[in-house]
This record gives sequence, structure tokens and C-alpha cells, in this order.
Amino acid sequence: MSEWKRGCQIATDMAWGKCNTKSDVQPLAYDDVREHTDLGSQHAILATHQAAQAITGCIDQKAKGKKVSKPTFTAPTVKYDTRTMTLFDDDTVSLSTTESRVRCDLALPDADNGYQRQYLDSDEWSVTESTLTARDGDYFLHISFRRPKNDTERNTAEDGTVLGVDLGIENLAVTSTASFVSGRELTHDLREFEKVRAGLQQTGTRSAHRTLEQSSGRELRYVRDVLHRASNAIVDEALRYECDVIAFEDLSHIRDRTGASWGHRWAFRTLYEQVEYKAEAEGISVKQVGSAYTSKRCAECGFTADENRATRNDFQCVKCESEANADYNAAKNIGMRYVRRGQQSSRRTGNSQLALKSGTVTPSGGFTAHPEGFEAEFMDKPHPPRANPSG
Repeated sequence: MSEWKRGCQIATDMAWGKCNTKSDVQPLAYDDVREHTDLGSQHAILATHQAAQAITGCIDQKAKGKKVSKPTFTAPTVKYDTRTMTLFDDDTVSLSTTESRVRCDLALPDADNGYQRQYLDSDEWSVTESTLTARDGDYFLHISFRRPKNDTERNTAEDGTVLGVDLGIENLAVTSTASFVSGRELTHDLREFEKVRAGLQQTGTRSAHRTLEQSSGRELRYVRDVLHRASNAIVDEALRYECDVIAFEDLSHIRDRTGASWGHRWAFRTLYEQVEYKAEAEGISVKQVGSAYTSKRCAECGFTADENRATRNDFQCVKCESEANADYNAAKNIGMRYVRRGQQSSRRTGNSQLALKSGTVTPSGGFTAHPEGFEAEFMDKPHPPRANPSG
């Protein structure tokens, strides 16, 4: 618990006065939390999320005219999620610690009809984030459950909010809500690993073969960790904007992307798969749409031309003269393509909209401002490049 509190404090100290969303605090503080605590990778992520939640709470209190100060973490608690905690049918629970997993007995009421049983024994409810608390020498696990929306509660693909996502080299992922996940360090390390592998393969000795296997293992672990954090950031963004669908471009065309190595193509597929299973656990669908002309089409007026791509990173429509980051423009096109597909379905009753940073927009141009009052859409700009991709 001391390591958890230290991790939360490190993340808070780094983010205080700078940012307050999970997708911003995580890439800012994750590496420092990992370096200066004994927390595992997932608990380090949860610590940054706890810091983001605490800072957001301060912002909310300040908006109500109350005095606030930087949060400090003294409570003897630790957060757990489905990747750090497992419940078993024999009334035991497995919890991640700084050293290993420990399996503990759950002290539940003797009566089979205790209120806990309706959640533990029901297929309708699933475990979400939970909190372990130490009190007077005992440990209390406060388990949270979620029930997925039923058919009448859930928006259909044709009647929901869509988050568009563009994948690339310079930016690993960009969303239609202007969340940028930098891909520079991933690109650099993939190239370095390729150089090492090429040299070792030329050597051909038994020792070189062992070194090659070790190098490949390190690469795989690093890339999966980067993608794990990036996929969390994308799902967090979808939850933040209450999206029902996350739309990606058709991954079968990724091989044609300029500068996309085999490593990048594998990374894109893996990222999609991670987002898919994490999003579906939250009741969010993940879909693919055709990618034709999404990089050349103006998301504002619809004009499509090669000349719209002034540079690799900049989009400038030669017709309406609107300007945007090229990946951000593509993300909005991808999301809107899925929205339009819903309107063209056999139901023809689609009432979906695209999630933007400033609100939501329909194909007909109808705009609804986001309740949090984000700045106008034309002010959306990418975040500065980050040392480690996350979101």
C-alpha cells in the first residue's frame, strides 16, 4: 500500500497544474511511477488514473467556489481492476502485489441469499475496479460490479456516438476528439531492433541466435506495453465522450501505408485487438470502415484532392482553406464514414453522431456542444509529442 500511495503522489505531483484526464496524466507520469516505485505496469497505470481522478475532483470543487490544494494520498487503500484481481468460484480472490500474486479467502456472509451473492453468482454482472482497504489489522475488499446495458438501454450502431481513430507512424493513434498518441519512440525502437536483428542474423552463430531470441523477446514485451497503454487511452477517450462505437480504418490496407514496416503493421493489428476486447468489456463496439481517401478528403467541406495534403503532417483544403493536423482530419473522416454507413443501412433510421472534442456533429451538420464546454472545434490542436505513447 505504501508503494501505491507513493505512485499516486508521484503522478499527482507531475500532473498538478498541467492536466487532469487519464489519457494525459498516464503518459506524463507512467515512466516515473514505474521507475520510483515497485508497482507493476498495470498498477502504475491505475495510480496515474487515481491521480487524474483526484485532480479532477479538485477542479470540480474549485469551480464551485471552494478552496482546494494539491491532493495527498495517506489512506491505506489500493485500487484493483480485472487485470490485477481475479475472483474464483471457490470464494477466493487472486490479487497482484509488488512481488507476486497472492490468493486469499473471501469472508462472505454465511447465508446464501446475502446481497453479495446476487452479484457474485450472476452472469449479468461483471467485476470492474475494486478497492482493498486495511483497517485494524484486517483487509476489506470493496468489489464493484457492472451490468451491461440490455437491448432497450443500449444505443445501436445506427443510433449512437462514434469515435473515429486514425493509425499512423508519426502518431500511433489520433481520435476524432483530438487525442494524440505519439508514435515517435515506438518507430525509433522498432528500427533499432530491426538493425540489431539484421546484424545478428548475418553472424549466424549459436550465440548470435540466442541473443536474437532475447532481443526479439525484449522487443515484444516493450511494444505490447506501449500498445497496452495506448489502447487504454483510446478506450478511456471513448468512455469520456460516452461513445457507443469506436471506428478504425480497414486494417487490410495498412500494408500500403508509406513508412509502415512489418513491425508497424503488426503493432496496428495488435492495438486494434486490444482496443476491441477492452472496449467490448465496457459495452462499446469496435468496427472497421473503408479507408479510401480518408487522408485526402476535407472533413469540413468534403472536397477530396491530392493537393489537400500540403505536407505529411499538415492538411490544408484547397477549396475551403480549412487547416488541420492530417491525422486528426483523417480520424474525423473515419468516424463520419461509419456514421454515414449507419444512415445508409437497411433500417435507414440512423441517428448517430461523430464525437469531436467540442461536441458531436451529424452528417447533416447538426452540432451539439459538449457539456464540459471544450473550446471550439477549430481550436483543436495536437498535444506535444510524448516520450512514451499512451493517450
